[in-house]
Amino acid sequence: MTPPPVAALAPPGPAVDIRPTRDPVGRRPHPATGGALVLVGMLLVALNLRTAVTSLGALLDEIRDGLGLSGTMAGLVTTLPTIAFAGLGALTPWLVRRVAPARVLVVAMIALAAGQVLRAATDSAWIFVFTSALALAGIAVANILLPMLVKQHFGHRTGLVTGAYTMALTLGTTVAAASAVPIAHAFGSWRAGLGVWAALAAVAVLPWVPLALRTRAGARRATPTAAVAAPTRVRPARTRLGWAMAVYFGAQSLSGYAIMGWLAQLFRDAGYQPESAGLLLAGVTALGVPIALLMPTVAGRLATLRPLVLGLTAASALAYLGLAFAPHGAALLWVALLALGQGAFPMILTTIGLRARTAEGTVALSAFAQSTGYVIAALGPLLVGILYEVTGGWTAPIGFLLGALVVQTAAGMAIARPRYVEDE
Repeated sequence: MTPPPVAALAPPGPAVDIRPTRDPVGRRPHPATGGALVLVGMLLVALNLRTAVTSLGALLDEIRDGLGLSGTMAGLVTTLPTIAFAGLGALTPWLVRRVAPARVLVVAMIALAAGQVLRAATDSAWIFVFTSALALAGIAVANILLPMLVKQHFGHRTGLVTGAYTMALTLGTTVAAASAVPIAHAFGSWRAGLGVWAALAAVAVLPWVPLALRTRAGARRATPTAAVAAPTRVRPARTRLGWAMAVYFGAQSLSGYAIMGWLAQLFRDAGYQPESAGLLLAGVTALGVPIALLMPTVAGRLATLRPLVLGLTAASALAYLGLAFAPHGAALLWVALLALGQGAFPMILTTIGLRARTAEGTVALSAFAQSTGYVIAALGPLLVGILYEVTGGWTAPIGFLLGALVVQTAAGMAIARPRYVEDE
């Protein structure tokens, strides 16, 4: 379906020619053609946003044996995603003020493809770390840009388009986690299971090339005397809304990474076979696909997000209590509730667009919320692992996750009512 044109971002007044090389969001493509191409490009990018991470996790034991990674080195590799998402994501607003988003995404997807190929080919542990960082740099930048592109090109369909790309992200995550090991076994090497996803990243480059070329052509046509809009710099770090968004994003990501890292072990400790425990973990991600599609649409239609915030909190809290007291007896129910609770992720991605008036405000808020949030998220698997090792059980780790849920809920209530980061 072809999206309708959205209102221009320039303020009311005389016509303004905004040059792509200086405008933080670049020149829009024609809505009848470029808009569809942008949507296809966004969905392909979203498919790639976690494949490099989940394929690594699925093959970590084989990679450790193949490269002789120490425990410390393996810990560094598994922590790299949150480090990259936090550090490099924060630089994205600066980048898109100087380079059009289409051109940035071309480079980001090339970096992702190259990093995945190179790390699958190397025999050096340090080169593996550096090339993994290269791949993750591409993901970090794309993470920030997608909410901005939704605001810029699909402002009247924020929920629908955010749901579509979040579903694509979840689908890519699930497929990579489920198929990395079978692919490695089929080709007789972990390198195949890790490197095959570079082809998907290469495909994601294709829609952005004509958009990048079109942006460059528009820049050449800009006249020297044309007026240039000077956008006001948005600084979410100086606003209460920006910090509330960052805390909510961080708390829900903390829980998400902890679940992905430790849920299978919890079910194994409860008496499930390793294969069954893995399937239960996969169930959380699989059930998250339709939730990811529907959640942004629901969030976009509500006058206030308070009922949604409280409903997601209730689902997560019930799941945690169930895992603490009856992990074996009703595992499928706890998995379903966890999947529902993790709907906080697509909800906060939608809210980033709903709490900014402009595309520049969206990219600034996206960068701050995600980069700060991923710093918080990095603590989740680490602290759960420490508590599990120290106590020898799951009561303390689940208590920690319940505490994080309280913080998440408080931040969620703060961002629930409609307002805009530019106004603060």
